[in-house]
Amino acid sequence: MSSPDPIAAIKAEFKDRIVSWEEKSPKRYYITMPREDITKVADFIFAKQGARFIIASGVDTPEAIEILYHFAFDKLNKILTVKVPVPKERCEIESIAPIIAGANWIEREIAELLGVNFLNHPNPKRLLLAEDWPEGKYPLRQEPRSNR
Repeated sequence: MSSPDPIAAIKAEFKDRIVSWEEKSPKRYYITMPREDITKVADFIFAKQGARFIIASGVDTPEAIEILYHFAFDKLNKILTVKVPVPKERCEIESIAPIIAGANWIEREIAELLGVNFLNHPNPKRLLLAEDWPEGKYPLRQEPRSNR
């Protein structure tokens, strides 16, 4: 059952676990969460607060691969993005596909293109890259910058 203010409910439910909170406008919110909380957060937002899962995206930053999970509260005209940094040296995170079936293909895409291992994904087979694509090579991963 969703609350009248799902944004406030999310803040209250995860107050001790939220790493950062940004309100870009009255309709656009960003929270950063530790990777070990993603299934609890996704379940709370999707199942308990009634948000629609829009998509996930992955970004290669110098510090980590950031997975951004985008959710919409359509009746309130609000969008919430949950940012989860995943360290490159242990590039794995629990899959949300068992909770949100719509995450299945985008997690597979992020896995192939950025090298993120989605643990407990229901169908981790290749989606985009050719079968003979070299293992351990990820087309959207940036090469480490050398000190010049």
